This record gives sequence, structure tokens and C-alpha cells, in this order.
Amino acid sequence: MILFSGRSNPELSQKISDYLSVPLGDVRITQFPDGEVMVKIEEDVRGRDVYIVQPTCSPVNDSLAELLIFIDCARRASAKNITAVVPYFGYARQDRKDEGRTPITAKLVANLITTAGADRVLVLDLHANQIQGFFDIPVDNLMGEPVLSRYYAEQNIDDLVLVSPDVGNVKRARIYAQHLGGDLAIIDKRRVSGDDVDHGHLIGDVKGKTVLMVDDMITTAGTVCGAAELCKQQGAKKVLISATHGILVGDAIERLKKAPVDEVVVTDTVPIPQEKIDAIGKLKILTVSALMGEAINRIHNNESVSSLFLR
Repeated sequence: MILFSGRSNPELSQKISDYLSVPLGDVRITQFPDGEVMVKIEEDVRGRDVYIVQPTCSPVNDSLAELLIFIDCARRASAKNITAVVPYFGYARQDRKDEGRTPITAKLVANLITTAGADRVLVLDLHANQIQGFFDIPVDNLMGEPVLSRYYAEQNIDDLVLVSPDVGNVKRARIYAQHLGGDLAIIDKRRVSGDDVDHGHLIGDVKGKTVLMVDDMITTAGTVCGAAELCKQQGAKKVLISATHGILVGDAIERLKKAPVDEVVVTDTVPIPQEKIDAIGKLKILTVSALMGEAINRIHNNESVSSLFLR
């Protein structure tokens, strides 16, 4: 096994490296004056299993191009197997044509990764599970839920109610409810635009209870902050927000600061600058390095990855 890191989240790559007790491979990534990326692997990978850790987070296009070039570099260097470890899979929200003359970027990116030469893809909490079917190579889609649930289980919350911020997220909320106990509530919302959401009705009872709102990502925070306000209006005692991917762009910081939220918990799939953490003031970051590292170890040793979902 040889583990490499791209430039989009080197901190997570190092934590995975530490978990596996496998040092990061030597690579030189530079840019030409016009912005083109050049990847030069500085050690022999012929006949080896190569794992490239590179979430396609902001700047999304640069991170994606670097991942594709890295895969191509390893393939041309005669690597035996190449696994793209993509903790956050960008362009996943456009997974279908819900109106005319629009792309399906999730399928496009799947094609690009496959064509570049990846033999396998390891991801965490795809925005839509059906994206796994867009690939013609094996895909392991892990869940951040075990990491997040473990954190909340340690809090011993006895009046918990799991709230899905939209109808499409009910299955995720139900999994948390099964593992943590508590009731389930759903918010009926309608998306007006990319960063504007109209929250309708709350289906369920949250009065006097601690609300835990779970989602796969927080981008502009419009959905979760609007849902948190609705829960407070309905008498919630406390509101906690949890998501695997803390994208936090646009007005997310200001919204989370002003929202009636007691704590926001995300994982380190996407690097979050310290100034954003300090600005929000109620943000906690959990690491998924052990989860990702264990999956890499099992893939390398031809062991079951699905058993990571069993509790």
C-alpha cells in the first residue's frame, strides 16, 4: 500500500496516514504560470496499491482537476490498483434532470474519474446514494453517522427528537433515531433557489425537547437555520445541528451565528479555516480519519467494508 495526499485537505490525509501507520508518499504538485496543475510522484509505485486522498471541495474545479491528474499520473507510472479516496464528492447535487436543458454533473464526474484510471472509489456520505450507480467501477459509500452518533450517544440526551430538515433526508434521520433513541419529526420545505428555502410545516412534536437536526452537508446554512427557527417557534428547548460535510460558504457563517442553535457539529472531510470556527463560536469538528483509514485497510486486505456499517 502507498498513500498519497492531494492539496485540498492535507490535515485529514495526515490523520489517515497516522491511523494506518503508513507514511504519506512523496509527491510534488506544482502549477504552471497559467494555472495548469503538474503532479510528479517522487517514488516508485509500479505494481503497488495506490490510494489518493483528495476531497473535491473548494476550489471545487481545481480540486477535481488535481484528482484526475493525480490518478492519470499513477496509472502511467504502472500502479497496480488506484483507489480515489474522496471524502467529499463535489458536483453531487446535480444528480438528475429535474428541468429541461440541465446537466447531470454527478454522472459526468463519475465518468471523468473512471476514464482517468481509477479502479475503485471510496467516498463518504454521497448526496444521493444512487450516484454509486453512475460509476462502472466499485464504489464504497461510507456514512458519517457512526462518528456523529457516537458523539451524541456520549451526551446522554434523554429528551431527544431527530428532525429531518427536508423530506428527502428522512431516511438519514431515521437511522440516527434508531441508534440514539428518540422520536422523529420532519420539516416540509420548498427550495426557491440555490441559497433560498421556504420552510413550510413541521410534522411531529418538538415542544420542550432537544432537537437534533441531521443532514449530509451544510452549504449556505439556509435550510438548517430556517428549520432551527421553525423548531424554536414550535417550542423546542434546545436545537443541535449535525452534518457530515461543513461546506460553509456564502452567508453560512452569519446565519449560523444568528440562528437559535446551541451547537453545530461537522466532520473534517472539508477543511474549515480557524477564522470561520472562531466566528461561529459554537462549531465542533469531529474527525473521520479512523473510519476512512479502516476502510482503506480493509480494501487493501480484501476484507469486508460493509461490516463498518454494522453496530
